[in-house]
Amino acid sequence: MNEKGNISIHTENIFPVIKKFLYSDNEIFLRELVSNAVDATQKLKRLASLGQYKGEVGDVTIDVAFDEKAKTITISDRGIGMTAEEVKKYINQIAFSGATEFVEKFKEAKDANEIIGRFGLGFYSAFMVADKVEIQTLSYQEGAEPTRWVCDGSTSYQITEGNRTARGTDVILHINADSEEFLDKGRLQEILDKYGKFLPVPIRFGTRTSSEPDGEDKEGKPKYKSVEVDNIINNTQPAWTKAPSELKDEDYLAFYRELYPYSLDEPLFWIHLNVDYPFNLTGILYFPKLKENFEIQKNKIKLYSRQVFITDEVKDIVPEFLMLLHGVIDSPDIPLNVSRSFLQADSNVKKINAHITKKVADKLAELFKTDRKGFEEKWPDIALFVKYGMLSDDKFAEKANEFCLLKNTEGEIYTLKEYAEKVKDIQQDKDGHVIYLYTNDAAQQDGYITTAKERGYDVLVMDSPIDSHFVAYIEQKGEKTQLKRVDADVIDKLIQKEDTKTLQLTEEESKKAVELFEKAISRDNMKVYVEALSESELPVTVTIDEFIRRMKDMAQTGGGMSFYGSMPDNYKVTVNGNHPLIKRILSDENTEEQQQLAKQAFDLALLSRGLLSGNELTNFVKRSVSLIG
Repeated sequence: MNEKGNISIHTENIFPVIKKFLYSDNEIFLRELVSNAVDATQKLKRLASLGQYKGEVGDVTIDVAFDEKAKTITISDRGIGMTAEEVKKYINQIAFSGATEFVEKFKEAKDANEIIGRFGLGFYSAFMVADKVEIQTLSYQEGAEPTRWVCDGSTSYQITEGNRTARGTDVILHINADSEEFLDKGRLQEILDKYGKFLPVPIRFGTRTSSEPDGEDKEGKPKYKSVEVDNIINNTQPAWTKAPSELKDEDYLAFYRELYPYSLDEPLFWIHLNVDYPFNLTGILYFPKLKENFEIQKNKIKLYSRQVFITDEVKDIVPEFLMLLHGVIDSPDIPLNVSRSFLQADSNVKKINAHITKKVADKLAELFKTDRKGFEEKWPDIALFVKYGMLSDDKFAEKANEFCLLKNTEGEIYTLKEYAEKVKDIQQDKDGHVIYLYTNDAAQQDGYITTAKERGYDVLVMDSPIDSHFVAYIEQKGEKTQLKRVDADVIDKLIQKEDTKTLQLTEEESKKAVELFEKAISRDNMKVYVEALSESELPVTVTIDEFIRRMKDMAQTGGGMSFYGSMPDNYKVTVNGNHPLIKRILSDENTEEQQQLAKQAFDLALLSRGLLSGNELTNFVKRSVSLIG
């Protein structure tokens, strides 16, 4: 058998799919219908500007109303309207988008792309919440007759003469029993605020109570009275739609408060995006004061398409590290799926992603060059963001190398290049490696920091959640550069010079010291070594290997090899063979006193690391009192 034919798609099969599964959230019906009303209004304004509509445009405010008793929601516009033929063409033929046809026809006209619709499916979202939908419409065309269209959600419809007397369209939804939650003023206001807050045509949702001046009282103080005014839910000209030259700092700050009315902090600074080639992109990105737990700061960038809110899930169009920013991005060139709810893979997404990264890097570089002092003051609030960006984006890192800052324990601030120059000579070990010493807890590691400073060394403060990863970045980018936490070993081992100290103990004495301290410590995770150190060093030092500790830190913050996170802490106990106390302990013939002194010296080392607590701390205090007595 050899047969050819056409696959048949029946509307009675596909219509329920469109009604029930096209959109992930049924509240989107209001976004789609209001967007269609805006679309119709923008069409009329465009035709008027082209001279193809000679009438008075007049008030084009869109009304959203509901009747709880009648169980209806009505969206009314004063836009282009439709003839009976256009209703048949655009409403009855699913996915035949009037907006697409309009843009094609008038594509040479300026701003034709303001028209929102693309797929022609948005209208059918109404059937997610309504068991009957009615359209009353009158076209702008001279001599047009009003038209009424009614459908109960099946593939059957009825077109009759309508009753509308003024240009535009009413869409009346007869809400079904499962969707009566939408017959509530607060719920509808919430949806309108979410999706329509910045639509380009005024949207009115009933009235609201306001106050206005009403003369003065007997004492001459101003009086006010309550009045009912139109409840316009949107700002038709948000800051991002204006040219940067039109805006002052107070305008940007006012818009930030409009976006985030419950934010307690003002942004540090902002970037105004305004691109028209090779893609259209506008928006404003704000740099907030970052909290230590930067995870909770994400999902603050809102994505719009022609001022219609789409989503705050912008992980594809905005690099991961830039999701710490706040603000708005608007682009008609961002590819959306047919429900306008999600991004689709597209080359424009990558281009926009790269452009936003470049603009952010350029802005930070400009701030650093023009006002370094001001930049340094902001650094504690943006350091986390910059380092995160450098770790995750090579192109951003190339530029950020010029303005990324390091701070030492003295509060002095350097660029990466400046700091390399500062320590390259004094902190170079015998193998030619430049060693950066750092602390992640200056108070707890003060003893180690003090010892380093006595050698003339500098110590960086690296105490943010991301620094366990950033130290590896500095090592990777620096030539023969290593970073070591100041408590990772005794100082002479961290920066090992040629002039190593001579051990004053004999081989037998060293062996005896190891045995004595192993017995006093009695811990499986601590290994005892005898080293030749300066007499000014502590008699006993407890450290943890830099590599293992770093891997454990990285594992805890979501990086490195995860199995390190579950490994127990293993410590190195360094006994200073040249310290007078060690010599005294070894020469003591009283075994009990030897054990006490060894234990005391070890507990002092633990105390300096913050590792002494509970019963061990209590015993240490009692032993100290006994030794003093």
